Amino acid sequence: MFNQNIKKIINYILIVFLVLFSLALFIGGKILSGLILLLVIFLLLPKYYNLITTKLNINISAKTKSIILVSLFLLSFIIVGVTEDGDKKENNLPIQNLSKVEELVDDLTKEIGENNLVDNVIDSSNTENSGLDIVETNTNQEELIQNNVDQDYKYYQVVKVVDGDTIKINFDGSIESIRLIGMDTPETVDPRKPVQCFGEEASKKAKELLLNKKVRLEDDPTQYDKYGRLIKYVYLENGEMYNKKMIEDGYAHEYTYDIPYKYQSEFQEAEKYARENKLGLWSDDTCSGNTVQEVVVVKDEPILNTDQIEENQSLNKYYTSSYGTSKYYYPEDCDGWKSLSPKYLKSFNSLEELLKVYPSKTLSPQCY
Repeated sequence: MFNQNIKKIINYILIVFLVLFSLALFIGGKILSGLILLLVIFLLLPKYYNLITTKLNINISAKTKSIILVSLFLLSFIIVGVTEDGDKKENNLPIQNLSKVEELVDDLTKEIGENNLVDNVIDSSNTENSGLDIVETNTNQEELIQNNVDQDYKYYQVVKVVDGDTIKINFDGSIESIRLIGMDTPETVDPRKPVQCFGEEASKKAKELLLNKKVRLEDDPTQYDKYGRLIKYVYLENGEMYNKKMIEDGYAHEYTYDIPYKYQSEFQEAEKYARENKLGLWSDDTCSGNTVQEVVVVKDEPILNTDQIEENQSLNKYYTSSYGTSKYYYPEDCDGWKSLSPKYLKSFNSLEELLKVYPSKTLSPQCY
């Protein structure tokens, strides 16, 4: 009786060990070996062993049973070993391939050393061609990216240009007034103010760039308009920002309303560029930057055409601009008058005649 109890205890300990080991095999991906051990466990359990032999109507001796169990146990280990060897061989394949690659590189290096002169010529030619290919490829990629980006934007048609800094667009079927952020052009339509210096030119430029064109809009959450208009940055179809372009080309001042805006520093640099280069409203022959002055145009005076200008070059003439804010006159031998707009260019036979019409004019610094 005692020996039978010992035998049962050993049998159950063996079963527990096999259960744990089969679980380890399953976790490790050794499914077949785990299943074989489960079969061994079932055969070790008297209840299931007797059920199997009864159902199959077979009688297996204890010795045969032991041989079967040991064989199955060893088979599970053999399968584990075979799969491990397969994994190792697969893992060794990259190393073997790497060795072959290294050998191939060594052979190529020797061959290159033997044909160094020819290779240098070929490499030089290939480098130049590849450089061109890279530039062309990069350019094409940039264009493709730009096209893709542009396709993602929504564009709106400008239906009216009120003045240089205010437009109206068709906003999904509704006509909306847009005040442009960070810029201020001279007034032309405000009934409370006279037409300001360079206002007509700024308005004309705005119409040239925007009227009936499609634009995209950018918001700036830091800005608001006291009149309830939409306030935006406006981009042309070529990607240029209209606000910055007008400032940089001298058609507008940089303008900060109450709170700094997103592109304030860029717009201020654009204004500095226009001012230093005397562009547009910064020119000495237009406003010199002071656009609040009223435009005064002397009427009923003939405007010189190109033929008249060329004829007068041979005479002792004096020239000036009838533009309201122009300050200077130019003797014939001073080339500064040639840069004046033909639309406003005036010619006089003597300085006295000029000063009778324009008594405040002074000699241009260019002529000293």
